[in-house]
Amino acid sequence: MTVIPDDPHEAALWVKKRGLEVGADLVGIAPMTRWEGAPKQMDPRYIMPEAKSCIGLAFRVLRGSLRGIEEGTFFSNYSGMGYGGITYIFMPIAVNTLAREIEDNGYEAFPMGHQSDWRAIDNEGNLRKGFSKPVAPGKPAPDIMVHLRIAGYLCGLGEIGWSKMLITPEFGPAVRIGLIFTEMELEPDPIYEGPKLCNRCMACVRACPGHSISATKSIKVKVCGHDLEWGEIDTEGCDLAFRGAEEGPGHYMKNSDNYRPNPISPFYQAPPKVYNAGKAVCGAGGCTRACIASLEARGVLTHKMRKPFRRYKPWKVDWSHYEEEIRDLPAGTVGINTKLDTD
Repeated sequence: MTVIPDDPHEAALWVKKRGLEVGADLVGIAPMTRWEGAPKQMDPRYIMPEAKSCIGLAFRVLRGSLRGIEEGTFFSNYSGMGYGGITYIFMPIAVNTLAREIEDNGYEAFPMGHQSDWRAIDNEGNLRKGFSKPVAPGKPAPDIMVHLRIAGYLCGLGEIGWSKMLITPEFGPAVRIGLIFTEMELEPDPIYEGPKLCNRCMACVRACPGHSISATKSIKVKVCGHDLEWGEIDTEGCDLAFRGAEEGPGHYMKNSDNYRPNPISPFYQAPPKVYNAGKAVCGAGGCTRACIASLEARGVLTHKMRKPFRRYKPWKVDWSHYEEEIRDLPAGTVGINTKLDTD
């Protein structure tokens, strides 16, 4: 058994080193006091009341996993490796391994990946009706949803951009966050105050296929004494665009008789899910890919690559001959005769 030093400074150094060894790309630490003032349904102190520290681990989405969507030739890899693989395989293994070693030293440790499927609030932060209720007076309804990007911010990993993505100086928004809450006291990192990463260029707004990020309306909150602001997000539009729809009628994700493909999806019908992560057909076109291109063009990212991420103008699918293309397909394959994916 590895013995973790008792000194908070030395223990933090050990945790960061070990976090990188088990697979994280970045590791930061926050004291639990930074959640003071958080909404009850998003406050992890109700999960582990005796916790003293939060360990934030960032796992980068490889740019190569986004390459197939940039080229328009291989879409499933981002859903599989960049999204579902990190969420359901790589991240849980890493955070569970580190949490187990902390518990071997006698401190409780709660590993958390990207799983909050039973959360009591919806994407707007409202309690879901008829879902769950508090088990005792004063407690939040199960399950609490910890905001992973805000947690990453509190752990000093980066800043919150206009797209509401956590933007790190190393990899921009192409990261997914895992957390460990523990009763072990660890020396915290400062909240990020490095060079400004998001300059409000609005590349995310212009490139979002769901037109889901407002350029003019914003959400302002105070987190641990720091003022944060991001563009108002149309969560339903984001959800549809994620799965390949674009603004306007004919979303094939909806159980609609007005089915029609659109310029951001090359599929005649909704492709199947990859893992439990659904289908990231849009490839995070605005919030991640356009942001990476902007950050890189400005020379902001510290993790340098030999070639730029965006090498030519993004493509659009030409469906102008859709009716002709489906004319000879078997009846019910696509279009108005088929009720397609409704997830």
